[in-house]
Amino acid sequence: MTDSPVALITGGGSGIGAAVARRLLDAGHRVTVTGRGEERLRGFADELGNPEGLLTIVGNAAEYDHVQAAVDATLKEFGRLDTVIANAGFATHDTVAEGDPAGWPEMVLTNVLGPALLIRASIDALKETRGRIVLVGSVAGHVHGPGNIYGATKWAVTGLAENTRRQVTEFGVGVTLISPGRVETPFWDSYGSLPPGHLLTADQLAESIVWAIRQPDGVDVNTVVVRPIGQPV
Repeated sequence: MTDSPVALITGGGSGIGAAVARRLLDAGHRVTVTGRGEERLRGFADELGNPEGLLTIVGNAAEYDHVQAAVDATLKEFGRLDTVIANAGFATHDTVAEGDPAGWPEMVLTNVLGPALLIRASIDALKETRGRIVLVGSVAGHVHGPGNIYGATKWAVTGLAENTRRQVTEFGVGVTLISPGRVETPFWDSYGSLPPGHLLTADQLAESIVWAIRQPDGVDVNTVVVRPIGQPV
């Protein structure tokens, strides 16, 4: 296990992050999962049987000290870091003209600042392994939606991915933006219901993320947009 790849996933206790963690563990990776909820992380680890290759860390993806501590703990526990997956994020499900601004700062910090902090905290370790940065964006970061504040944060992630790639490619580090359409995850809990139509499952999206991570050396898959069949925009 000492030479097996290591991944760090923010917001990995449920939904897409948890599905990616399961698949990477099954593939022989060692995985660190972070999240704000200690109970949720503990439940996730218990569900998997508390495998030796899983490290769970409570922390806020929008706090640099927390992110740096997670990177440091991963390196101490596993000795290397090959992949970071900026998955933590949420939506207030409101609009610029009618929404409640009280919820916007936390969303912007988590969705936009969080991925940038993860890149900054991990880049030195990723240079050593010639690893990969995966940013979980959204179709909403490619297609404009009326008044969509969440979409604006994901447009920022789309830009962050390419801006980062242009800098870190010279270090041998890859950058992949994964932009999902509608996925059946706890993301919709605060919305009150699932959106209409067919939805991807977290496991289906995890397949795309793991595919990008496991590309051959020297191959940099940059942008992957994954919609369920039937989603028109």
